[in-house]
Amino acid sequence: MQSLTIRSQGILLALVLCLTTPTLVLAGTLEGTVVYRGAVPKLPTVDMNADPQCAARHDGTVTSSVLVLGSEANGGRTLGNVLVQITGRLPASPPASGTVVIDQVGCLYEPRLVGVQLGQSLEVRNSDGLMHNVHFLPKQNEEKNLAMPPFLKQVKVDFAKPEPAFPVKCDLHPWMKAWVAVLEHPYFATTGPDGVFRIEGVPAGTYTAAAWHEKLGRVESEVTVPADGSTTVNLVMSR
Repeated sequence: MQSLTIRSQGILLALVLCLTTPTLVLAGTLEGTVVYRGAVPKLPTVDMNADPQCAARHDGTVTSSVLVLGSEANGGRTLGNVLVQITGRLPASPPASGTVVIDQVGCLYEPRLVGVQLGQSLEVRNSDGLMHNVHFLPKQNEEKNLAMPPFLKQVKVDFAKPEPAFPVKCDLHPWMKAWVAVLEHPYFATTGPDGVFRIEGVPAGTYTAAAWHEKLGRVESEVTVPADGSTTVNLVMSR
């Protein structure tokens, strides 16, 4: 009887340890480069004459950042302002941490594109020290139109639902535009002019890597992320 009791206690202890010990999630890294292939359009200049204070913050002509191209690579030009994310059956995501920042500098949004994990705050700054308004135009989340007078240096915005990239604009300066995507997980990155992205801590498995650009749309590629190490995928976008 005593042996049976000890055995039962051992089984109970093992069960408790299984329920309380964190599950080890094997994770790797997805990295690569996004390139643009096709004719390079002539980009328009940004006319800031409607507000001389904006124009005065630039030494010369300002070119639209709708299409940001870098050096030649993979038969094209590296592409900035692209959101790359993992889609598919992902395990429960770690909680969101940190704050994502968009600044208003020279009457332009910097950066033009950000991703926010659900639960993170988005902080909008006013480094210009000018009158702006930040008008969020989502379809799933609440529309917000926030005045930012010169003395207001920052505001924070939270989102209740995941949502594909939606526009943000300044009604006072109609050339100002940015994009915000709200995602349920942290497995995403945005590219700079070098087109490079790196997503760390991705649970091992086979997924879809999806790249989105405001003018070029969306491209996808199947990827397998190893349990330890990295995998590379190069994504091509065109008009």
